[in-house]
Amino acid sequence: MSILFVLEHFYPYIGGAERLFWELATALAREGYRVGVVTTRFRKGLPEEEEVSGVKIYRVNCRNRYYFTMASLPAIRRLLPDYGLVHTTSYNAALPAWIAARRSGKPVVVTFHEAWGPLWWRLPFASFPQRLAFYCWERLLLRLPFERFIAVSEYTRRELIRQGVPENRVCRIYNGLDYKEFEAYTHRPPEVFTYTYFGRLGMSKGLDLLLPAARRMAQAHPDSHLKLILPTYPEGMYKWVKKRIGELGLEGNITLLHDLSKERLMEEACSSSCVVVPSYSEGFCFVAAETVALGVPVASSQQGALKEVVSGRFVEMEAMTTDALVRALEQAYAGSWQEKPARRFHLAESVAAYIALYRELVS
Repeated sequence: MSILFVLEHFYPYIGGAERLFWELATALAREGYRVGVVTTRFRKGLPEEEEVSGVKIYRVNCRNRYYFTMASLPAIRRLLPDYGLVHTTSYNAALPAWIAARRSGKPVVVTFHEAWGPLWWRLPFASFPQRLAFYCWERLLLRLPFERFIAVSEYTRRELIRQGVPENRVCRIYNGLDYKEFEAYTHRPPEVFTYTYFGRLGMSKGLDLLLPAARRMAQAHPDSHLKLILPTYPEGMYKWVKKRIGELGLEGNITLLHDLSKERLMEEACSSSCVVVPSYSEGFCFVAAETVALGVPVASSQQGALKEVVSGRFVEMEAMTTDALVRALEQAYAGSWQEKPARRFHLAESVAAYIALYRELVS
């Protein structure tokens, strides 16, 4: 069996969706499947074609994920004769993947990490025309007749059905982690209260709440410290973060880190009092799942699938406001945690579920 992934971003891009497809693609390659990926050449210096861990990567020469929607179509059509099935993802990659697969007669499935629906109208960092465009684009994708819509959590599965996707076309496959990766790490909380955010930059991630909350924490607890582990792209949002830090006078209470190795990232999380996830929504959230696997407490918004993934020791925001985030951080500062058994999401189970689905569709 051979699978062609069509993804707006892939290795070495940082993000939860990228983590899912990296783990899945390399696991399939180890199992002996032929795996290709069509994606953006989002950064100068990346080769247009390369093979990494058994996965053949084809990068379309465009840096903008929105241009990828049309620019990728010729590459997908050229490569499709060598592959038996197409697997794509929301948002910008889904339409060209569906068009090319339909024209070639190949089955095509889409992973939906989140279906935001009305949430588009409440998120920061977007104008009304942008919100309208994103909302309409999502509605279009939800109406395309993919063979399967794969939800990465029960929350996303329910949302897809609620927004009109036929239930018999929706299946849930949780994202998976290889828990052996976390066995070498131990939580070592520092003497100074240090809370860490790590992950991609995005409009749903709650950074507009986190930075003002950090200022209030610095005023109440001058020794408190926030570690922001971020990529430097998208460039506009990264510039906003740096500007906001200066406006709030937080230079002495924030450490900015970039481009860390996986090992260094895990070390930084383990040397934190807690990890903070103030997202407006999460379809799964690798950050939360990895933090739980490390035994590090989580301060969470509990929005979307976070209620399924966050476990172990945690505190939760009561509302999506800066005040609520400050209250949650104050609880974390005091060590006043809620607790429930740690939940695990095994990579082997996830890969097996994907292989079973692929075989069903190809046969």
